[in-house]
Amino acid sequence: MKILSIKQPWAWLIVEGLKDVENRTWYTNFRGKFLVHAGKSFDDLGYYYLLHWGNTKEKKAISEMLPSKSDFYKGGIVGISEVVNCVTKSESIWFEGPFGFMLGESRPLDFIPLKGKLGFFESEELKIFTAKSCKILKDNSVKIAEDEMMEGGTGGSRE
Repeated sequence: MKILSIKQPWAWLIVEGLKDVENRTWYTNFRGKFLVHAGKSFDDLGYYYLLHWGNTKEKKAISEMLPSKSDFYKGGIVGISEVVNCVTKSESIWFEGPFGFMLGESRPLDFIPLKGKLGFFESEELKIFTAKSCKILKDNSVKIAEDEMMEGGTGGSRE
């Protein structure tokens, strides 16, 4: 499965179903599900902006839901989403362009530590980890075997 690295807090907003566009400087032909990887770096300016942008009810609600900076997972898989289109215009409050990956079916997953890369990528390390330790449940959620979990719950720090 393809993976895309996205800085926090944007990755969190996507997997929580609050952000429906991922802005990029490049076009993609890819359509389909991908794993959302939270990069190790944090967008401090973006976070500050989100905390203080409450000029509509929707924006105020999002500002109030934001976790504190220390509660964001970084450096691993945090969820799954789907690219349904790649556009150059959108009415979404999240669109800045020049290209927007229109997203759907986003949801969080248990954290899996993994090194990120630029662009869409795949990981042999993740394939081995998930084949050994995860099973897909009837509701399409993923369960990680207890003996494969790392210290700290579902395998990661929130540095």
